[in-house]
Amino acid sequence: MADKPTQVRASKTWRWVWFFVSLTFLATVLVILSEAENTADVSRTEPPRAAPVVTVHEIGFKEVNATISAYAELRPHWDADIRSAVSGRILEVYDEALAGARVQKGARLFSIEKTQFQTTVASAELSLEDARLALLRAQNSMAVALRQFERDGTKPPTDLAIHLPQVRIAERTVASAKAQLQAAQRELENTEITAPFSGFVTKRSASLGQTVNAGETLVHLSDDRQFELMVELSQADWELLDHPIAGKTAEVFHRDGRLLGQARIRQGGGFLDKATRQVRVFLEIRNPSEAMLAGDFLKVVFHGRSISNTLAIPEAALSRAGYVWMVDRKNQLRRFRPDILFRTENTISVFSPQGSGPWNIVKTPLASFLPGQRVTPQRVRVEL
Repeated sequence: MADKPTQVRASKTWRWVWFFVSLTFLATVLVILSEAENTADVSRTEPPRAAPVVTVHEIGFKEVNATISAYAELRPHWDADIRSAVSGRILEVYDEALAGARVQKGARLFSIEKTQFQTTVASAELSLEDARLALLRAQNSMAVALRQFERDGTKPPTDLAIHLPQVRIAERTVASAKAQLQAAQRELENTEITAPFSGFVTKRSASLGQTVNAGETLVHLSDDRQFELMVELSQADWELLDHPIAGKTAEVFHRDGRLLGQARIRQGGGFLDKATRQVRVFLEIRNPSEAMLAGDFLKVVFHGRSISNTLAIPEAALSRAGYVWMVDRKNQLRRFRPDILFRTENTISVFSPQGSGPWNIVKTPLASFLPGQRVTPQRVRVEL
């Protein structure tokens, strides 16, 4: 009975402890909520971000002349192995036959031993004289026979009676002897090997004292007076040319941008290359400048037809993804994939997008651009 008041006092003490614990927890919750509310108020009062500034070119559509460029190898018009037409020992090698020499048409290169060919010519001349003598005899026999029939007042019964077949055979024998003599003389002339066209000797394959056979290569000669180019164009670029193109000219540039001259278009089109499925255009250059060297790769520029409703925009305005970005009247970004007609130096020509223009083309598009994003355009004029 004595412990009951003690239990009552302990119970009251625990109730007060729980009361203070609950009160402390409530105060802590109220403080946290107050801090959160203050933080939300601060975030709501932050000013909105300004629209990013982008540089744009104000460009309008216009009419342009298509310009198509391609690279091609400059090749000599004539390029051949000069071979011996006869067999024999080389007795003379002229300076013009040495590698690197620049020769004129008709210049002597090699001299081959002539003795056997001179003998052949002499024999052919003798055969021709014999054939002519046989012809004179046959003609004389025919004349005698005709006079005899005239005196008798009769007609010859057959051609054989007046020796006409013998005359015909003699005439053909003379013609054959003449042809043999001409062939022998041609072989004698071929013992002197000359340059068939002007150019550079790029390689020598025969030496003094060497015995060569007919058809054996002596030197390689490359033309230096006429050059040719073969350019391959896509079918889209081919359609941009002003047809017909035969007889027109194209500009030829060095790889460093120097203008070297003009080339005449000889022919083009008509078939596609089986490997590349592209159209071939053949050009020629006569009397080239000293800066043109065979084997060099040159830039060929064709001036094509006139095209309207196009935009000429800086090449830097084309993004890596192949889009062109522009800013509309609401200062929002828009993009379109251009239909590229042709490219010139630092410029691409495309069909203008829908609308009346002018168009504010973004100078340097960023990968972070999004369609509809609001921006602040900074306009600059560009001369293209």
